[in-house]
Amino acid sequence: MNATNDNRGLGWRAVQLVTVLVYIFMFAPILVVIVLSFNDSQFGGFPMTGFSFRWYAKLMENEAVLSAFQTSIWVALLTAVICSVLGVAAAIALVRYEFPGKELVNTILIAPALVPETVLGVGLLLLMRWAHQPRTLWLLVLGHIMLALPYVVLVVQARLIGVRRVYEEAAMSLGANRFQTFREVTLPLLMPAIVASLLLVFTISFDNITASMFWRPSGVETMPTQILSMLKVSISPEINALGTLMIVVTVGLPLLGGGLARYLARSGR
Repeated sequence: MNATNDNRGLGWRAVQLVTVLVYIFMFAPILVVIVLSFNDSQFGGFPMTGFSFRWYAKLMENEAVLSAFQTSIWVALLTAVICSVLGVAAAIALVRYEFPGKELVNTILIAPALVPETVLGVGLLLLMRWAHQPRTLWLLVLGHIMLALPYVVLVVQARLIGVRRVYEEAAMSLGANRFQTFREVTLPLLMPAIVASLLLVFTISFDNITASMFWRPSGVETMPTQILSMLKVSISPEINALGTLMIVVTVGLPLLGGGLARYLARSGR
C-alpha cells in the first residue's frame, strides 16, 4: 500500500515538473522580448546595460512601423465589424431556422478554420489571378474575413443555443415583430458572445502573418510582416519593443474580451 502511494506521489510530482517546464517553454521567450525591449543597449540581446524607453520612442519616429500599424488597425477593424455582422446573421439562421442544405452551409462556414492558412492563402491568390484581380487591401480584408468568420459563427452559435426561445416567443406574443424581438430580446442576450468574438477576430486579423504574406499588396506591410522584414536585416532593439506592443494587443484584447463577456453575461441575467 505504501509503495503504491509512493508511486502515485512520484507520478504526480513528475506531472507537476512537466507542467512547469511546458509553461517555462511557452512564456520564457515572451518574457525575454519584454525585458529586452527596455534594454538601453543598442544590441538586441543580453546583457542589460540599463533601463530605457528609447526604443519605444524610436518606434514612434519610424514611418514604416507607423504605416504598418495603421494598416493592421484598419484591416483588423474592418474584418471584426464585417465578421460580426455576417457571423451573427449566419448563427441565427443556422440555430433558429430550418432550410434545405443547412448542414452544408454550416460545414462551408466552419471549413476555413480547419484548413491550413497556407492552403487558403495560395487558393485565394490563385482565384484572384484567374479572375485577373490585383492584390489590394480589400483582398487582404476579404482573406481575413474568410479566416476569422468561422470563430464568430461558433461563438455566437454556442451562446444562442443556450438562449431559450420562450423569451422571444413571449415578446412576439405581446405584439413585437421579428426585428423588435431581435433588437430588444435576442441581441442583448447575445452581446457577451458578440463582444468576445469581435475582439477575438480583431486579434486574429491583427496578428496574422502566414496568409497576409500572400494577400497584401506589393509595398504594403502589416505589423507582423513588418517585424519579419526587420528581422531579415538584423535583430535590433526596436524589434523587441515592437514585439512587446504586439504581445500587449494580442494577449490584452482576448483578456479584455473575456472580462467584458463575463460582465455582460452577469448583467444580462
